[in-house]
Amino acid sequence: MSAANAAVSIPSPARVASVGSGDMLSADDFKAAFRNHPAGVAVITADAGDGPVGLTATSVISVSASPALLVFSLSAFSSTAPSLARAETLVVHLLGADQMGLAKTFSTSGIDRFADTSSWSRLVTGEPVLHDAPTWLRGRIVDRMQAGDSTVVAVQVLQASVAEPASEASPLVYHNRAWHRLSGLSAIS
Repeated sequence: MSAANAAVSIPSPARVASVGSGDMLSADDFKAAFRNHPAGVAVITADAGDGPVGLTATSVISVSASPALLVFSLSAFSSTAPSLARAETLVVHLLGADQMGLAKTFSTSGIDRFADTSSWSRLVTGEPVLHDAPTWLRGRIVDRMQAGDSTVVAVQVLQASVAEPASEASPLVYHNRAWHRLSGLSAIS
């Protein structure tokens, strides 16, 4: 049998969740499926007038280059949700592997995430910006859409700061409930 005609063996998953007509996939099964999908890590900061807030997010995606738009989802259960609902502008910090401390700080509940005043400052437009983030994007919220127990937030990017050389930075990714650094090795040549 030639390589082109060889049968491909597909391993069967340990657990399969199927949804029939009228059924709903459980939140646990949905989360389990996405645990195997790595995502870049970002910290989102804003100040709606009652002090700076921030959270770690793995849902940030670019949507359009012209105009420059990104979206992220915000859980209704996030302690920052009320402030971000009132914010008009915000800053999205795209983290490198060296910023795992920032990711952990902004994903920890019950702490003052801005207690270390030497790690952040305000842009001239008022938004809190984290000094250690290699890339940040300041934007204006242009739309919000309720989606289940989250809000999808659309942001028009107005300003960006990218550390040089950006191509050498190793990104921070979140996969299967753990933080990871991507290597510089390419799996595809």
